[in-house]
Amino acid sequence: MKRRADAKKGKPKKKKAFGGRRAKFCKFCVEKSLMIDYKDVKTLQAFTPERGKVLPRRTSGVCAVHQRALVEAIKRARNIALLPFATD
Repeated sequence: MKRRADAKKGKPKKKKAFGGRRAKFCKFCVEKSLMIDYKDVKTLQAFTPERGKVLPRRTSGVCAVHQRALVEAIKRARNIALLPFATD
């Protein structure tokens, strides 16, 4: 039966780095924008990758209130052909 003192012999384990993650923040809360406009295509394109899907909150860092407004604005912009549903 090995003891803990025997198990510690050999190479010491490397400590894992934090991964370089930084705190996510809501872009719309920081700017204190009152409304997410469906006509602002440049802003909406930042939250839709090439495939046309909407980025999730965990990826984009947007708060829940603004994520709901963002999804609604993206859907409205798609319906009047300001944003594509998907790429070719």
